[in-house]
Amino acid sequence: MYQALYRKYRPKTFSDVAGQEHVTVTLRRQIISGRHSHAYLFVGTRGTGKTTCAKVLSRAINCLCPEDGDPCNKCASCIGIENGSILDVLELDAASNNGVDDVRALREEAIYSPATVSKRVYIIDEVHMLSNSAFNALLKILEEPPEHLVFILATTALHKVPATILSRCQRFSFKRLSLAAITARLDIVAESEGFTLTEDAAKELASLADGSMRDALSLLDQCASETTVDLQRVIDMVGLVGHHEILSILNAVAGTDAATALDILDKVYSDGRDMSSLLSELAALVRDVLVYKLSSDSPLLSGGFRVADLSALSGSISHERLFSYLEVLREAVSNLSRGDNAKLTVEMSLMRMCDERLANDAAALLARIERLENAMGADKGSGVRGQETREQGAQVRSQETMAQGAQDSGQETIDDVTLVSGYEITQHSDIHTEDSESRIANSQLAGDEGFWQGILNLLKNDMSIYSLLSDDAKVWAELQENILTIRAADMFTVNLIESKKFLEPLMDAARKEIGNSTVIRVNIGESNTDDGRKRKIDDLGKFDIVKFE
Repeated sequence: MYQALYRKYRPKTFSDVAGQEHVTVTLRRQIISGRHSHAYLFVGTRGTGKTTCAKVLSRAINCLCPEDGDPCNKCASCIGIENGSILDVLELDAASNNGVDDVRALREEAIYSPATVSKRVYIIDEVHMLSNSAFNALLKILEEPPEHLVFILATTALHKVPATILSRCQRFSFKRLSLAAITARLDIVAESEGFTLTEDAAKELASLADGSMRDALSLLDQCASETTVDLQRVIDMVGLVGHHEILSILNAVAGTDAATALDILDKVYSDGRDMSSLLSELAALVRDVLVYKLSSDSPLLSGGFRVADLSALSGSISHERLFSYLEVLREAVSNLSRGDNAKLTVEMSLMRMCDERLANDAAALLARIERLENAMGADKGSGVRGQETREQGAQVRSQETMAQGAQDSGQETIDDVTLVSGYEITQHSDIHTEDSESRIANSQLAGDEGFWQGILNLLKNDMSIYSLLSDDAKVWAELQENILTIRAADMFTVNLIESKKFLEPLMDAARKEIGNSTVIRVNIGESNTDDGRKRKIDDLGKFDIVKFE
């Protein structure tokens, strides 16, 4: 009967276990010195060799003629343990034997000496699945086991194992296997099986395995129905999208070309590609571009994409937009895991990536601000960003160019007030009077907030506007040179202030109090709620009804 590759090529000795030398070397030394523990706990993600090492250790402990700490796999003990004829070495699955009665039966049986080998060994896989009562039943015998008894526990969820169990075991942490280690083992298996595995196909399989040797061998088993396994074979069998399509999608997104991105997606979907794989591959590409922007020769690059492609993409996409893409993709993967419509979820994600205004996360907000600064040259005046050249070109210096840029991007213009994507309102005028300049200079004095109180006094006729703007816990203002910055505690308040109902009276009041040459910005800022509360307390203290000590 055919045997799966991951079972057929399971390591028989410690020296054959790939990528876990920090564990296997220690265990071999313990066997050589005869100082092995009575309880071990193997911790790590799936497919990293926990159960394999447990089986090798059980044979090495009972081997009649060990070879440099490894089991010989030739003596009666090794052969009997391997084929299951020796019942003194028992492997249990805690997922299906997790009750207190199961552990009690194990404990009653464990006190008897082994019949054919020197040590009775219990391998308990997925030990974190045991119930609390089962852990309590296991605790006593684990603490003071008979001399002939050895426990080997394995788990993928260390945090679910009680501290009382952890303190009684020698713990070994198994690392995710590197791409090089998995690729080398795949080449050995392919050669042994008599088929050709190309280099790029081996790297792709190793990348898909995510550090799990078992997953890599299972994928190879799936693709090995032909004499040659190349990259296209892997893509077709696993349902991947392919690097060319992924690069095309991200290039379309970088150019805000939603129509092209959706056309490529429709073709990929029609070809039967997995939408979850598409999101994962797209996220991997975005992540590589971000790493490349930080360091072009970083060892953290996955190696799945050409450096030339990463270089081209890194020059056209800013850090803020890359973070926004990752947030959108992460949310889409989460939605797919809940069973949402796969194609619709990916389509919505691509549209949100093409237009940050459709996203509502903080990363998208930063990307929108970055785009505005590039379009309007705000980074030169405010110092918010230190780069003058990013994805949209040179700074815009004139009033006409700023207004035109706002209209081209679908922004709303109200009389002489330009509303820019809900984050900055700019009023321009050629009128400069001595009176207005003197008022601005006076308002800049340290601690002088008379300009804001003057604006509020002019707005008292409209109580809805006045009550919002005078709330120090939600809105506060500062004036520097000719820039009036209004900060709000949340996005809802920002949107209210930018609405036409609030905007026109606010601009009229600012024109009368400060002057016609001014720039007004509305954004979210850090709260000075404590100062606002203090002023409110001082105001209430003026009344005889309320007294504050």
